[in-house]
Amino acid sequence: MKKLAIIFTLITGSLVASVMGQEPAKLHFEQLNALESKARDVVEVDVDGKLLDLAKRVSQKVTGDDAEKVRAALQGLRAIYVRVYRFEKEDQYNVADVDAIRSQLANPGWERLANVRSKHNDQKIDVFTRFTGDKMDGVAVVMSDAKSVALVNVVGMIDIETLIELSGKMSIPKMNIDLSGSSKQPDHEE
Repeated sequence: MKKLAIIFTLITGSLVASVMGQEPAKLHFEQLNALESKARDVVEVDVDGKLLDLAKRVSQKVTGDDAEKVRAALQGLRAIYVRVYRFEKEDQYNVADVDAIRSQLANPGWERLANVRSKHNDQKIDVFTRFTGDKMDGVAVVMSDAKSVALVNVVGMIDIETLIELSGKMSIPKMNIDLSGSSKQPDHEE
């Protein structure tokens, strides 16, 4: 009976989340609203819904060597959110606001991929991924230093192999990741 109650709760929770349109991989940026009035520069990008559907339709018309890979990469995406806040002086924002975003990434399903801390400029970089089964369905990057905060949140199925194939093209940074398991050294540009 207890197992049945747990299963019912999980199913009900999933249905409620889908009915309310909540994405488990979507971060809630509301606590950053206070940063906007303090920041010198603010960048907010929301690519979701109809805009993302338009990008998917336009990608069907694109031709070229990587067009099919781009279409495949876009198909599983549901949203891309970017927030950047730059300040005139150090300590113009409350670190607790950014830590509230980082705390969302402590929720079940999120896994830390990278954690960088530097005393220079009080820089912190965190990269998290979220998986459903063996498919990546979310990525979050939180970067902060003494005078800026930047967040990127990608929601939807992400094919890491397709991203690797596209790396170094179309403004996607080059990723030297060998999926074959060999110990090949990364290429270095001189």
